Parts: sequence; C-alpha cells; structure tokens
Amino acid sequence: MKRRLLMQRVAAGAAVAALPRRFAVASPERPRTLRIVPQAGLTSLDPIWTTALVTANHGYNVYDTLFATDSKLRAQPQMAEGYTVSDDGRTWLIRLREGLKFHDGEPVRAQDCAPSLARWAKRDTYGLTLDKYVDSYGVADDRTIKIILKSPFPLLIDAIGKSFTAVPFMMPERFARTDPFKQVTEAVGSGPYRFLNDEYVSGSFIAYAKFDGYVPRQERPDWSSGGKVAHMERVEWHFIPDAATAAAALQSGEVDWWEQVQADLVPLLKQSRDIKLGISDPTGNIGYMRFNHQQAPFNNVKLRRAILKAVNQPDYLAAVTGGNPELYQACHSAFPCGTPYGAELGASLYKGDIAGARGDIEASGYAGEKIVIINPTDFASIAPFGDVTYDLFRKLGLNVEIAETDWGTVVQRRTNREAVDKGGWSVFHTWWTGSSTANPAVSAPLRGQGSTGWFGWYENAKIEELTAQWLQATNDADRVRLTDVIQREAFDTLPSIPLGKFFIRSAYRSDLVGLLEGTATYSWNVRRG
Repeated sequence: MKRRLLMQRVAAGAAVAALPRRFAVASPERPRTLRIVPQAGLTSLDPIWTTALVTANHGYNVYDTLFATDSKLRAQPQMAEGYTVSDDGRTWLIRLREGLKFHDGEPVRAQDCAPSLARWAKRDTYGLTLDKYVDSYGVADDRTIKIILKSPFPLLIDAIGKSFTAVPFMMPERFARTDPFKQVTEAVGSGPYRFLNDEYVSGSFIAYAKFDGYVPRQERPDWSSGGKVAHMERVEWHFIPDAATAAAALQSGEVDWWEQVQADLVPLLKQSRDIKLGISDPTGNIGYMRFNHQQAPFNNVKLRRAILKAVNQPDYLAAVTGGNPELYQACHSAFPCGTPYGAELGASLYKGDIAGARGDIEASGYAGEKIVIINPTDFASIAPFGDVTYDLFRKLGLNVEIAETDWGTVVQRRTNREAVDKGGWSVFHTWWTGSSTANPAVSAPLRGQGSTGWFGWYENAKIEELTAQWLQATNDADRVRLTDVIQREAFDTLPSIPLGKFFIRSAYRSDLVGLLEGTATYSWNVRRG
C-alpha cells in the first residue's frame, strides 16, 4: 500500500505539468470562478432526452423547476408560487412566481411550462405514469398552468417535483415542443447560470455565467429546493478522464471540486490539509446490470435467470469502491435496503454459483449468440461493473465482447435498438441514486414500460398494473404488500440485476463553503470562505 501511494504521488506530481492550458486563468479571477471536475464528459445538452446524471447536473445550472425536492423528499414550490386543485381532483392550477425570465430576456410563461411538462412526461418513468392520467397540459393565463386529468392523481406535485433524472426542467416553448425522442441542442433556461455556448467543447469543457436576471426564492436552500443564490460569477467544468491528473489539479488548486473521486486515490487526498472529502450523494447509489430485452440473447428470461445465479454482489461493490467495506452494502432487493420497501426478497437467488449457472445456460437454449457489453473507460464509478461482468461471462462460457469507449458514446449507443452487428448492444451498467429507485413509481430499472421506457425496453404489464395500484393505495400496509409482489415479479423476470448499494467520495478545496447535499451537484450557494 505504501508503494502504491508513493506511485500515486509521483503520477500526480507529473500530471501537474500536463494540465490543459485552459486552467491557466489569472489569479484575480479565481475567487469569482468555481472549477469543477464532473463525473463524466458532457456530450448531450438535453436533460429530458437522456437519463445521464451529468446532463441533469448541467440542467440544474441552466434550468429551473416548478417544484423541487427537499432533504425529506418533499416537493416544495420553486418556480411555482402555489397551486389549487378542484373538488373532483381533476383540475390543477399552478401559478408562476412574478419576475421569472429566460436567459434570452423573454418572460417565463405558462405557455412555456405546459409543453415542457408534456415533453418530460413522454420520457421520464414517473412522467409516463402521470401521463396516462392527463387529459391536457394547458394554460389558464400567462402565469397559470392548467392541468386537466382524466381521473384523480393525488401525487401529481410529487411527480413534477422530482429532483433526480429525468428532472422536469422548464424550457422556452420553442424548445419544449421538440419531439421528446430528438435532442434539444441549445441550452436556454431560467436558472441561476447561463450556458456559454461559444466556449462549449463536447465531452471536455463547459462554462456558465451567473444570470443577473435570476430572482431566488427567500427560503434557505435545501437539496434542490429553496433559494438558489449564485455567489460565483462563473462556473467551469473541466472533464479530466485521467484520475491522477484530476487529483493533481485538485491538490495544486487548479480546480476546486472533484465530483467523484476514484476510490484508490482517496488515501492520497486525505493527507492534504487543503482538501476536504465528502459523499457525493447521501442517499447512496444502486448499481445495475441492464439487459437489452429486445434482442437475443437476453430476450430469453431463462438466460437472465442463469446470470443472476452466478452474480456475487461483493465482487462488483469491492471493484467500484476500491475494496473499502465502509462504502458499500450488499442489498438483494429491487428497492434500496433500509427504505420502507427494501425487503431483500431476492436474497436466495444470488448464489455466486458459476458451475450451476453454466448448467442453466445450457438448459436455457443459448446458442452462442454474440454478447456485447458497452462500457465507459472514463467513468470510474461505472467502468468496474463492466469489467467484472465481462470476466464473469467469460467464466460462464458465453460469447462475449466488451466495447470500451467514453461515457458519451455509451449514452448514445444505448439508444440503438438494433442487433449487435448493426451497432446495438446486449448489456450496459450504471447506477441510480437511492432516492430515484425508492418506490415503484420512480424506478426506471424496474418498470415494464416497454418501448417507451428506459433503455433495454423491458415490458411487463403485471408490474405496470401493480404500480398503478400502488399509486392509488390509501395506506402504507397496502403499499408494502404491493411492492413485495412487484419485487417477486421483478426477480422472476429480471428487467435488471441490482448490484448493491455503494457511496462515492467527492473532494473539494477547503476554502469552499456552502456545498449542498442532494441527488445532484449544485453550483449555487457555494462560495469561498
């Protein structure tokens, strides 16, 4: 271990000389600029089109939301001044705050927000559920959104106030009316920071400037809710794929905040008095192995069950946390352990049994079809999952290939529904925050929404019907009973394989104060102490 730390120090020191010229900013500017190393390179600007968290983080700088989630997972008014509901529960009127404006100077109107909600509802897991109840997303006047339901949906505000991907950000009408399955390629919002398009380098560099026309709420900030006060005049994202270089940049003060630290560099950073370590998301992260359900061979449920029999969660969790048991927890549940629905109903199915799984694979009818794992080389909290699965599949005798690219390419390729010989895929890995998979309504890796659902396009009418019942349940006992039935169906049909819960370290310069916890990386409230 001492030799390894010595080599890391040498690598980090050598990396300082190799830092990009873009870091060389005059020192008088430094107190007014926040420099962040994001978790991945930003290649899509549209936080509705993709569930990539890096794009949601970008969205939080540029856009705002009607409602926002606090640390108790309650939806609070944000752009909204308030709302009313008709006696029959079918008409909702949401009133906008005064003085809201977009970065192009145009006022924010209900005519912008209604189509923004409609577009979001065609892509988001919770939104798709809500959309079945909606008759129209309309307007009563310029400041009042009018949503008419086919039947009551009591959790409407919870749905449009969700804080995790895909976040229902409000866009100008000209962008909000874009086909939800096509990317918006500009970023004009009404949030605390303006996107600087002329400085954007896809996958590498992005910059934002404080929006002087933004009027924060007066409440204290709490997760994504409350007053979003931009203390920094400028925010920059410098994506540094090499971990040693990122560590060197943080140690030397060339950057201020490394969103997700590679696990084996934590001991090195702990030794610096100028650096503080934290947890990137207090709800934790749930890893997933996601199958392509539309293409062979994983359209075969028997093969998916055979894979589950071979999985040993600690192999994955140790790989992604550097083997630190304080940062992970095996969890054989379709919902996060420690939450109301986190009973480990899949515990008996995770056997780590290679020999038994080989027999099940043969019995499944697998005929040697090629399997392609798409895996990012530049995303330290996802890449190890793909490596572990590749090794596992080889031990199982599967015809497997791992296609290693940057995360931006993975995000693009996973939208391809074709066979692997036409650019498609078989398996990818990712993680979701604990809050984003805490119940059936929000959990994309679990839901059976088919072609309109999350990548992999798993379809299960039973899970969808049970989720609808869960949404209408009137007491906690019924909700627990329904989620247990959903869990059993999920572990029988395997839309995804949960890989356990883990935490990711973040690191930042000790002169930064005001960093907020939450399910994303928030640039507001941050200042130099």
